Amino acid sequence: MQVRNKGKKSWSRYAGLLAGLALIAYLFSKVDLAGSMKLISSLGPSVLLIVLPYLGLHLLETAAWQRLFPKESGAPPFFGLFKIQLVTETVSMTLPAGVAVGEPLRPWLCRKFLGIPLPDGFATVAVRKLLLGATQGIYTLLGAVAGFGMLQAVSKQVVDFQGLGVIMIAVSLAMTVVFTLFLILMTNGNAVGKLHRLLLKIPFEKARQWLLRVQEGFAETDRQLQRVKSDGMKSFLPVMVIYVAAWMMLALESYLILHLLGLKVTFLQVLAFDTALTILRAIFFFIPSGLGIQDLGYLAFFHALGLPDYLAYGGAFVMLRRLKEVLWYSIGYGVMFMEGIHLRDAQQVSDESA
Repeated sequence: MQVRNKGKKSWSRYAGLLAGLALIAYLFSKVDLAGSMKLISSLGPSVLLIVLPYLGLHLLETAAWQRLFPKESGAPPFFGLFKIQLVTETVSMTLPAGVAVGEPLRPWLCRKFLGIPLPDGFATVAVRKLLLGATQGIYTLLGAVAGFGMLQAVSKQVVDFQGLGVIMIAVSLAMTVVFTLFLILMTNGNAVGKLHRLLLKIPFEKARQWLLRVQEGFAETDRQLQRVKSDGMKSFLPVMVIYVAAWMMLALESYLILHLLGLKVTFLQVLAFDTALTILRAIFFFIPSGLGIQDLGYLAFFHALGLPDYLAYGGAFVMLRRLKEVLWYSIGYGVMFMEGIHLRDAQQVSDESA
């Protein structure tokens, strides 16, 4: 029975990958591949520029994460955090539902490479995740407001109903409010303790015994979460600005690729449809890197905007974006290999807690 359940779990994990591959195959059956390859080959060495925005994203995310560690314990080395950021983001973006593996890796790698205690690592990772959610809401709001007219105009053609601009504003406001409220609750000093007390009410003796053994770990995580917010919520404002700038790197990357291909689009137009497709990618989190879903979305927007020869230019755009990802993810897995990091290391955190 255990082997059968494990097989079912493994199959469900890879269903998203198979769906993504099927969508990519469908996409490439529609685009003008010959025209796309011709456009890419005409770029020459300038094609290397497409890797820079993603580097900027990693640098900004690392800078923001570094500021979340308590001042009294000292800021961890930037390069060490950058290495962990690169590895864990690679895992999160390339595996089916990879966030469930990549995020638990962060505190473990912080301890392994930087000597940071697990409660400190857990606290900063939890706060980081909530700040990312809140700032994605702000980023989406900026895109929806900047390109509201365009989103409204192309709504029927892209999603087959009216009001895409209104929906994006509503979604962005909801995301910002919800994640900010969770952030306030998480850092109030006893959120994890309340969760521990709630879990103690479950009717399973072995589970309660385990919860009692790790009670101090829950309390320490609460203390570390409170230390992260030692200067109040205002201490998060500079971090949020950095995270919004990091989100902006995604739109900058799309704008740069379209500019290199010679297409006349404004940055505000790119910001509008890129924020919409970033939300779409988050919804289909079980598909690695939004494979196929996000790419078809770009093609739909290019068609709705009336870009010339959109099947050739859209195919070239998608291939260049995916080429960039292959390069960066290869670097991430290369670092994993050289540092002796294994995916099963994520499980070690919970095993040690037990």
